[in-house]
Amino acid sequence: MAQDIVPIELGLPQGDVVTLWAPRWREDGEDWEAFLGDEEDLYAFPDAAHLAAFVRTATEHDLTDHPAWPVVPKLSVPELLPEESNQFDLVGVPELVAEEMDTWTIDELAQIVNIVRSLADVCELDAVNDVLSAAEGFDLLDQGTFPFTGRDGERRWTQLAETIVERWDEVLDAIDEVVIAPEVDKAALEVATEELAAFQAEAAESELASDDEDIDELESAEDASTGAEAEAEEEAEVAEPEPVGFWAEVGIDPIKIITESAEYYTLRCYIDDEPIFLGADGQIDAFKSTRALSRFITSEEVEDNDLTEVSTWDDVVAKATNGDLEVDVHIDNTYVLTGLADDIAEGPNTVDPTQLDLAVELLTDAAEWAGDDSVADALSESESLGWLVSFVLRPDPTRLVPSAPFDAEVDVWQKLVNAFVDRLTIH
Repeated sequence: MAQDIVPIELGLPQGDVVTLWAPRWREDGEDWEAFLGDEEDLYAFPDAAHLAAFVRTATEHDLTDHPAWPVVPKLSVPELLPEESNQFDLVGVPELVAEEMDTWTIDELAQIVNIVRSLADVCELDAVNDVLSAAEGFDLLDQGTFPFTGRDGERRWTQLAETIVERWDEVLDAIDEVVIAPEVDKAALEVATEELAAFQAEAAESELASDDEDIDELESAEDASTGAEAEAEEEAEVAEPEPVGFWAEVGIDPIKIITESAEYYTLRCYIDDEPIFLGADGQIDAFKSTRALSRFITSEEVEDNDLTEVSTWDDVVAKATNGDLEVDVHIDNTYVLTGLADDIAEGPNTVDPTQLDLAVELLTDAAEWAGDDSVADALSESESLGWLVSFVLRPDPTRLVPSAPFDAEVDVWQKLVNAFVDRLTIH
């Protein structure tokens, strides 16, 4: 489509019609917006063939002065078919607000209200502007579901819905009155109709072929699935359980922590879902190598350590004493704290959810073990950092995206990381 001129479909009481819309553009220091029409009249057509016939032959209308107009008469009929995102069902708005209020409902309603507002401004429809000013919710739709949550939000949504139920007919009548279907050149219409019919026939054939391919692929997938299931059953009958390894047997995990300054190793386990670290009094014993960790396990320094109370601790000491202890860290127990502050500063879309999830797990476990509530408080969803973290880790299309700047969130996150690093006793 020509840049900044797009075909749109409007669902009106008289039926679905297509026209052209030129979103706001700047020319000679002024902002402009226009639809295909003449002054207050809006030209609309029953299909893209009639639209094509008109734009190929008409010489006088409001879009002739648009910088991109010379391209439009050269477009094919398929190029004048409105995309799904540019199809606005104005008649269906009352039914739309009767549905459950969610992000998709809000988004669709926002798009419809925006195009209606543009029509009102261009065609000088005071009645439409009067309806859109009757409820504050019309001005808040672009913000998503957030303005419509809570007690005040519910009040806004109710007021908006009631206004639509009671007065949306005023909007439809006002727009309907300015819509006219101008005559089109018969010869041009005949050519455009043939183009449209050919395109529709080709699309139908393509869809039919695609359906046949889908059926073939489904049958092949079912055959393959049946064969795979049979093989899996056979393998399951002869397969022996894999060894779980020493650390899984004792229920203690070696963990690796990567900070800005170094990499450290330590141990952690869970008893009744409560974390216990190698350490005491809220201080974690950490080591720059696995060998140093093994030596510490057999030393007298470990006597007053919280992990020594775990029933399997003696097994760990015995293996370390015999020199057979291998400290292998699983990827799920590797915590990378570097770079997250910089990523948070750029916004939630730049943060790696897996890295953040592990980092939150580590900071939360350490604080819980030490009896420190600061991490839980900072990561509460009522706090800005907690809201951002929850948005990254538990994405929900109905939630408002955290907005920049993120300086406060970065500052709180860095304080949590610094507090954790201060909790490490390096050996």
